[in-house]
Amino acid sequence: MTLFWLAVLPILWLILALSGLKMAAWKACPVALFLSLVVSIMNFGMPWDYMASAVLEGTALACWPILLIITATIYTYHLSVHTGGMERIKAMLTSVSSDYRVLILLIAFGFGGFLEGMAGFGTAVAIPASMLAGMGINPVSAVAVCLVANFVPSAYGSIGIPLVTLSGIMGTDPAQLATYVALQISILGIFCPFLMVAIAGGGWRAIRGMVPICLAAGVGYVAAQLVVSYFLGPELAGVAGAVCTMGAIMAAVRFFPPQDFAYVLQREEAPAVNRRQAFFAWLPFVLIFILLLLTSKLVPMIYDSISQIRTSVLIYKGDGGSPYTFHWVATPGMVIFFATFLSGFIQRTPLGDMLQVLRKTVSSLRPTFVTIISIIATAKVMGYSGMTTTIADHTVAATGVMYPAIAAFIGSVGGFITGSATSTCILLGKLQMDAAVAIGASENTQVWIAAANATGACAGKIIAPQSIAIGVAAIGVAGKGSESHLLALAMKIYLPFILLLGCLVYMGRVWL
Repeated sequence: MTLFWLAVLPILWLILALSGLKMAAWKACPVALFLSLVVSIMNFGMPWDYMASAVLEGTALACWPILLIITATIYTYHLSVHTGGMERIKAMLTSVSSDYRVLILLIAFGFGGFLEGMAGFGTAVAIPASMLAGMGINPVSAVAVCLVANFVPSAYGSIGIPLVTLSGIMGTDPAQLATYVALQISILGIFCPFLMVAIAGGGWRAIRGMVPICLAAGVGYVAAQLVVSYFLGPELAGVAGAVCTMGAIMAAVRFFPPQDFAYVLQREEAPAVNRRQAFFAWLPFVLIFILLLLTSKLVPMIYDSISQIRTSVLIYKGDGGSPYTFHWVATPGMVIFFATFLSGFIQRTPLGDMLQVLRKTVSSLRPTFVTIISIIATAKVMGYSGMTTTIADHTVAATGVMYPAIAAFIGSVGGFITGSATSTCILLGKLQMDAAVAIGASENTQVWIAAANATGACAGKIIAPQSIAIGVAAIGVAGKGSESHLLALAMKIYLPFILLLGCLVYMGRVWL
């Protein structure tokens, strides 16, 4: 039992540091790495050279492709802000309806999901919340609905990087993993728009007249997410779901316009956006979508050609190590960078401006770089040294065949600690896989349980201090007591969500 507590020490430290001590993630995660190094050597007998190569492999995975994708997606957003495209997108969205219930769904659920799918890392909470608060919606309610909305696309954030990473850790098909995640999210995903309207409207009576619109929003999102996950994998599932739900909301408003004037929002008229401005505003995101499709497995001629531009290197020197492959072109990060620069040139944005925005983006992401590299290196050391296997064995011994029922809860703990689905998949992905193997689960069930790690992380992000802090900072009420109010409200949502997910995962393993 002593080994178990030593193995779980880095995770316990993260819980204490991020939740109790309110320490910044970029400061806490290197300490977790240090603890994992000490425990792996002193208590698990990991040789120094094996430990160093595990850290190096984790660093390589962090830099290419994870940090590459994160930098590319955030850069796309920053360049869109610089060119004025983001303001035009906001104006187009707010012109759809004067009913703030519709605007909440369109901006928080639809556009927020789009931002999560493209960029992630807080943009899906901060930007929609500030937009809604700026239109006169109660600021705390604005953050609350964005936290709920972010549950659905979080696993597919930053062009699917959480699930791409998790599938790499497991060595499984990313499309199968993404499909299972979409299935687990589906019921709650359809329910989320109803819950958002109830929160913003002050009770369930606010749903009157909104049922067709809420249903269109939820079904449009989860259906598109499921279909794209099955046929293409995780990279475009979140983006496709967001695009479909925005279209579904607009169509539903046209055929079933809400008639309750109690929810009409009095605001200044949004500036008109002509077709040319609209085209250039959406151009970077359209190019990314098209180029990711063209370089996917749907177009074998292109995909097979660019996939050959790669380098395989055996980094980890111990048992279980396998060559790590650097795909130099066939990786979403490179495609996104190319699409973003291409859109900039088409819009005649000076190269100097684009490089300046890129420089500022990289500078702003330095804490993220430290966090991601540290957390991935920690996960690699814990995995190769046997620490994660020890945690999994003791957890399985305590729960037995009931383990699938708590798999989502374990993932939610990671989401609560890190505020990131990507970090949770890295930190706990192998633990979940080892636990699934320990209970004798089939290969499909192993993937199903790993998917629960990602969906649980999405639920955990609802109550994550990092997510709440981003939201209250965006609306300018940080440190005014809003954090505790939001956490109390978020807990009322999180608890039934995680209980339902536990039931779904446990029942689902019977069907597989």
